[in-house]
Amino acid sequence: MKARGKTVHKTDYPHIVKTEGVNGGAATIEGTRIAVWHVVGYYYELGMSVEAILLDWDYLKPAAIFSALAYYHDNKREIDKLREENSYEHWLEHHAHKAAQTSPQ
Repeated sequence: MKARGKTVHKTDYPHIVKTEGVNGGAATIEGTRIAVWHVVGYYYELGMSVEAILLDWDYLKPAAIFSALAYYHDNKREIDKLREENSYEHWLEHHAHKAAQTSPQ
């Protein structure tokens, strides 16, 4: 399927797609740029309830959040890897030295 010229791959989870060129092709909530790994961080790292997450993203439906969490539990390795790659600690370890080299002195 195509949306706005990009190929969209449906998953077995309602509301969850992988779109080429969006979040590096990572699993996202359909019609948004909200990655599953981001929802997982809100829920598990920050301890936010689904209701609290919906206050931040009031255009989503609860089913989309629950579908993202279900996707995570069935694809834990994939999502945990993305969470690590998108963490501040990973950025410090792999990219901070490049930023320091290019910043004006």
